Amino acid sequence: MAKRMSTRIRYDRIRDNGALSRTYNGHLKRKERASRDARMKKLIQTGKFPYVPAVQSWLSNQFNVRFSEVTEQMAKEIAAK
Repeated sequence: MAKRMSTRIRYDRIRDNGALSRTYNGHLKRKERASRDARMKKLIQTGKFPYVPAVQSWLSNQFNVRFSEVTEQMAKEIAAK
């Protein structure tokens, strides 16, 4: 009986700590995404098409298509937002 209770307590603690970590890390990730979006938009405005691989990957994720399907006009529109 004591074995099951200690296991239950341990799993409850793991679950609770995980929830706290996800909340804390979620806020950090939101800030990181915002700064990355701003950095990529600046690179698009100042750079030339085709962009460096990091920008290509970011644009692909924004439009949910391969970069070969992204046009310069599409990139400029998203940078203007």
